[in-house]
Amino acid sequence: MLSAEQNDLITRVGPGTAAGALMRRYWQPAALVDELAGNRPVKPVRLMGEDLVLFRDDAGRYGLMARACPHRGTDLTYGRLEDGGLRCAFHGWLFDVHGKCLETPAEPDGSNLCANIRQKAYPVVERSGILFAYMGLDERLQPRGEVPEFPRFDCFVAPATHKFAFKGMIDCNWLQSLEVGIDPAHTSFLHRFFHDEDPAQGYGKLFRDTSIDSEMPMTRIMREFPRPRIEVEPTSYGMRIVTLRKLSEADTHVRVTNLVFPNAFVIPMSREMTITQWHVPIDDVRHYWYAIFTSFGAPVNKDEMRRQRLELYDLPDYLPRKNKSNDYGFDPHEQAHETYTGMGADINVHDQWACESMGAIQDRTREHLGQSDKAISAYRRLLRQAIEQAKNGGKPLMVLDRDEADRITGPAAIDGIGPSDDWEGYWKRTDASKRQGASWANGE
Repeated sequence: MLSAEQNDLITRVGPGTAAGALMRRYWQPAALVDELAGNRPVKPVRLMGEDLVLFRDDAGRYGLMARACPHRGTDLTYGRLEDGGLRCAFHGWLFDVHGKCLETPAEPDGSNLCANIRQKAYPVVERSGILFAYMGLDERLQPRGEVPEFPRFDCFVAPATHKFAFKGMIDCNWLQSLEVGIDPAHTSFLHRFFHDEDPAQGYGKLFRDTSIDSEMPMTRIMREFPRPRIEVEPTSYGMRIVTLRKLSEADTHVRVTNLVFPNAFVIPMSREMTITQWHVPIDDVRHYWYAIFTSFGAPVNKDEMRRQRLELYDLPDYLPRKNKSNDYGFDPHEQAHETYTGMGADINVHDQWACESMGAIQDRTREHLGQSDKAISAYRRLLRQAIEQAKNGGKPLMVLDRDEADRITGPAAIDGIGPSDDWEGYWKRTDASKRQGASWANGE
């Protein structure tokens, strides 16, 4: 368990906090590209406790800046997109994507007021259907080029046809969801299904496929082998987590997942698809998950995946339809006969309940971690070390220059059945085979 001070240190990310300063050293998802579709691409965004406005100007450039106009504090979300920027509807002050004030049209001719006004602004780039913001610098003070590079992860280098991005809101602190994502043991319970679905009917659903090299459904493996052996090892991007469920003397179920520092993970979704997922603070008590689904086989059926997810989330804010107010759809009969939770078949709902039921910010002074929580313990140590490193002026893990970014690829995310006496060699061979089978992974 942690002390109250340690818990505050790793959970609170607003301006002026130690963890907030660390998180601002990384590109963070701010919105889906889809959210700026339409005739008026302007959207209010709250990100790590800051109220911002995201927009695309008439030249197609993205901007993210403080939401309150520096003139008299009115809401720039209601501004006009025109003349190379976003114009406040109150007095017509105009700002470009860098926060530069271009016009103060109500001022007298010859006024130099505009030259002295700069609005807080952050760089924005599009990657794989997500708009990422870098809040580690204010463009009023530093040039746009002084930002870290993106690693060559599969979710970034795959063609647009082979990936799909989505998001959803969770009503609690970001760290709770990240820790669920790197907890291999919970899948045998929280996501337990009492009946196995035809994999052909499970497109886009985690744990509904069969494991690689086997016709055994993943749902059965998770259900019947609830005591995994967990191996955690440090990597250049964070941590690799290998979960081993011994099925027999000859065969072991091998699942390789990854913690991508500081607030993402990469996990296998099916034989051919992986999920790269970030948990991004809105503030200390709410966050969004952002996910990129990457296919190593056929192009992604984006219409089907969007349809499935919109059954559970309401636009425009991607709020979950199953939530605290309706008990997450809990059905006692279903819990007795179909699923472990009684909350339907979508694992996002299960995870949401687990995270939100811990409270707005989990009180980690009262928990009792076991051997199955070794990845969570390792991550918390890594996070505290990075916070201290950043505080002392060091360069934390995964703040990358171009050469470093080019060297970090993958990472491997595998779910399969291999030989019990060579599980490590098995997952490495399986990852290599998967990449050889994907034309885009070979640069073709």
